Amino acid sequence: MPVLLRLLNAMALLAWPFLVWLAITHPQWRGVIVVLALVFGWRIWSLRRAQGAMGRIMLLMALVGSLLCLASLLLRSQHLLLWYPVVVNGLMLLLFGGSLWSPMPLVERLARLREPELPPRAVRYTRQVTQVWCVFFIFNGSVALIPCLLNNVTLWTLWNGCISYLLMGSLMGGEWLLRQRLRNKA
Repeated sequence: MPVLLRLLNAMALLAWPFLVWLAITHPQWRGVIVVLALVFGWRIWSLRRAQGAMGRIMLLMALVGSLLCLASLLLRSQHLLLWYPVVVNGLMLLLFGGSLWSPMPLVERLARLREPELPPRAVRYTRQVTQVWCVFFIFNGSVALIPCLLNNVTLWTLWNGCISYLLMGSLMGGEWLLRQRLRNKA
């Protein structure tokens, strides 16, 4: 059962922009917000013992998502849901950017899970990748903010449900290709 719940949770988070669009543009679908609040509630419960910076950030994202859903229901203002991507990008910037002040940035920690003995060149590379992700989160969060301020659900859905995912995937794929090329040179 937990595997099925994790799968449903992941699908709901990926579909967030479209579910929010549905709830805002079609009044008969506002009940979707209750489902989203339950998904975030389950996420909070499953992360209640989360440890480490990543676990705490994931818990905080779930709390914010839940609060935005509940506030939207109580205040009858579904547009509050539009702010979730802005908050997520800010929290991810905090996580990645904060790790740059530690001896081992986040991307290096992740790389060491797979390859514990990284050469100095790879350590420098992981720091640069962490910095690139910080720039991405600043850019993505800033662009996600614009439709919130304009209260433009169509633009918000296009950015947060499509373009942002494509850019993120391109960044991940491009970084993977560059890493493979650098490894082959070494």
